[in-house]
Amino acid sequence: MVKLVTDSVSDLPPEVAKDLEITVIPLNVQFGYETYKDRVDLTAEDFYHKLENSSTLPTTSAPGPGFFAEVFDDLAIKHSQILGVFLSRKLSATYDTAVQGVKLMKRKCQVEIVDSTLGIMGQGLLVMEAAKKALTGASLGELVGMISETIPRIHIRITLDTLEYLARGGRIGKVQALMGAMLKMNPILGIKDGVAFPFARVRSRAKATDWLCDFASKFNKVKALAVEYGTNVAEAKALAKRIASVFPKVPIYLSNVSPVIGTHAGPNILAVTVMEE
Repeated sequence: MVKLVTDSVSDLPPEVAKDLEITVIPLNVQFGYETYKDRVDLTAEDFYHKLENSSTLPTTSAPGPGFFAEVFDDLAIKHSQILGVFLSRKLSATYDTAVQGVKLMKRKCQVEIVDSTLGIMGQGLLVMEAAKKALTGASLGELVGMISETIPRIHIRITLDTLEYLARGGRIGKVQALMGAMLKMNPILGIKDGVAFPFARVRSRAKATDWLCDFASKFNKVKALAVEYGTNVAEAKALAKRIASVFPKVPIYLSNVSPVIGTHAGPNILAVTVMEE
């Protein structure tokens, strides 16, 4: 059986990763001189508390190639084939570091590393789909082909209540952040071809939530959905309930956005991911 590996930005609920036998490699979050492994040394709840009360913005990074090599070597004891599906290489060095890690392996094992071109539960749903196929005995080649065909059917939309964290992280100009605050705009972002892009702007959080609901509802044939949050789980549950009324038979996963993404998006991120049939 092919063993699936991904990174913590996939936002996979722990019980899902366990049930589908997916290995999740934690990325790093650094506050000052302290480095934490995402959701291993630092829970999402603790992270967002620190984020809201810290004067210094944390930084994020991928583990070194040696760490990936160790994980792959450990898995190679029981598995002859490994498929790693990681965060978009245009957003992170994770993919490239994983490729370097394969070259440092000491055990013989066929390892394929794939760029998901996605993040958060877009990446998560993709990995889940591959893991389900792997458990039925699909070959490594079949899984890589399936992933390539599935990526275009996954759609992510995100809203933020402030541009402050993007500005503090140097992702956008301070003037844009100031204008966004003055106009009380809630941007809608998406991930396309591996990069984040602005999709729309609405004037209130309520309208942003309506926008996300409408976005999900317009699809005809949906295989799976995910609703994600930073700190406001009640808001995410309410949105998931609205979407579930449109797609009563489609599984909807509720998930917490990883500290790695939260570093740049802020604590009040709300996201919807749709996987089409």
